[in-house]
Amino acid sequence: MAATAEQIMRLRRMVAEADSTTYDNTTIAEYIERYPLLDELGEEPYTWDMSTTPPHQDVNTWWVPTYDLNAAAADVWDEKAATVAQDYDYSADGASFSRSRVVEQYERRARSYRARRSAHTIKQVAWPDEGNALDNRPAWLA
Repeated sequence: MAATAEQIMRLRRMVAEADSTTYDNTTIAEYIERYPLLDELGEEPYTWDMSTTPPHQDVNTWWVPTYDLNAAAADVWDEKAATVAQDYDYSADGASFSRSRVVEQYERRARSYRARRSAHTIKQVAWPDEGNALDNRPAWLA
């Protein structure tokens, strides 16, 4: 799995990081790859080999790399807010400096992108299948 250059640039625009001064492309790609989604054909990013103990996860070669960029952007904004969380407001020589407002703005951006992230569901499978005895299950489930 690998984030494309287009996805990296799009996330950079979403988080106001035009260059790689703070976040290099590898770091941006790591944020993106945390949130794989079903592709447009309904393919999952991983397949599971249930015949091994424990089950083994493989990359689905049919899956077209599709990621939730909104969830990744929310994580980046959260991290950016954490880096300025120690900033404080102060007044000096008749001037007032509201540095804590930066944290509020970053947190607002994180909430905004988190609200737009893709819905997640899980697929529930009845176990054991009807007609199968409990002793037919794999050893790792016993």
